[in-house]
Amino acid sequence: MGTILVIDDEEKIRTLLARIIGLEGYEVLQAQDAKTAWKKLEHDPVDVIVCDVKLPDANGVELCRQIKQEYPHCELIMLTAHGNISDGVQAIKNGAFDYITKGDDNDKVLPLIGRAMEKAGLQKRVHELEAKLGKKYSFNNIIGTSAPVKEAISLALKVSATDATVLLLGDTGTGKEVFAQAIHYNSKRKNNNFLAINCSAFGRELLESEIFGHKAGAFTGANKDKRGLIEEADKGTLFLDEIGEMHIDLQSKLLRVLETSEFIKVGDVKSTKVNVRIIAATNRNLQDEIANGKFREDLFYRLNVFMIQLRSLKERKEDIVPLAKYYAQQFAAKTGKKITGMAEGFTKALLNHPWKGNIRELKNVLERALILEDSEILTVESLPFEMQNQSLAPTQGNALSAFSLASVEKLHIQRVLNHTKGNKTEAARLLDIGLTTLYRKIEEYKL
Repeated sequence: MGTILVIDDEEKIRTLLARIIGLEGYEVLQAQDAKTAWKKLEHDPVDVIVCDVKLPDANGVELCRQIKQEYPHCELIMLTAHGNISDGVQAIKNGAFDYITKGDDNDKVLPLIGRAMEKAGLQKRVHELEAKLGKKYSFNNIIGTSAPVKEAISLALKVSATDATVLLLGDTGTGKEVFAQAIHYNSKRKNNNFLAINCSAFGRELLESEIFGHKAGAFTGANKDKRGLIEEADKGTLFLDEIGEMHIDLQSKLLRVLETSEFIKVGDVKSTKVNVRIIAATNRNLQDEIANGKFREDLFYRLNVFMIQLRSLKERKEDIVPLAKYYAQQFAAKTGKKITGMAEGFTKALLNHPWKGNIRELKNVLERALILEDSEILTVESLPFEMQNQSLAPTQGNALSAFSLASVEKLHIQRVLNHTKGNKTEAARLLDIGLTTLYRKIEEYKL
């Protein structure tokens, strides 16, 4: 049910309280002074503390403040022999759950402990969820050991500790939102909102309303006031994906936010103050957009306080297989399948593919492969047809066209060998050729 620590220098009162509380099913610890209490807290997880205001070596009200600093998820109920309003007010200010008088309020102690235990349990669950979020969006979870990834992570770690505006550049599917989330959840803003919007998904008017909000009657259908994302993200982070798609008229409003921390809602006449961090991302060349009159140069320089370039998969091929293995295990866990590895042809096809959609495309391909694969090894047959011939990458002295008869024969033999899990006798039988011929083909095609 939970653990409670009773701190009181009067042994009779302390043991009586401990007995009453213990009969309710709680585990009860006892301490006669502040020094003993600190030792108990260091060795045992405590949910609720029932503490006397007058202790031989400390003031209980001040002790409450110190304990809440060290153990913020622990709730304290202060007890006093003589009610004192100023002490009670200060105890609540110091973080006490409640403040009651001994003897007169004995019948209130157990219900009060129950409510304090509920609050402590809720705070503990919130803390655990926050810890899971922090772990989920940790930089350690970004897959990749290539130099471009290491450099991007190093830069992101450094900027996370600040409130600087960040501009993420990279092709579609390179993981810009993953980096934005990691920056937020490793910053001092992590306990506040992280909100994201794709600027290419809305028209000008709707995007303005979504980001900045509107007043009732501002336009047809605006029946009530609406808070925009920039206001909802106050004290947190707003991620503007595909910022290059934002209409130039809205860019001026965003520039004002970056310069003054103020904005005006659609249909409003007064400014709203916000404290929000902006992380923007784009796959466009903003310098070209500026030259074409589609992006404000002053906004670009405001956004480009700290720029991080995310490279495409074709520029970091060594990350393709680790990423594929990661997504394979993820989807295997979801589907209940057991995947123990990847066939050589499978990995070769992955490495030879251009990955124009980058990580997003790779993720989709792996999900499809897990659905189609019947064995514990991912084989080339589970890949999209256009990728299957890519496992027949030309090798020195053995260049084969994807349309040549030899290429088709090689692919078919590889498929049959995958089907038989390397059993050459069975493969020769299925191919209706002699075992010696099969061995010769394997040598010829370097299978």
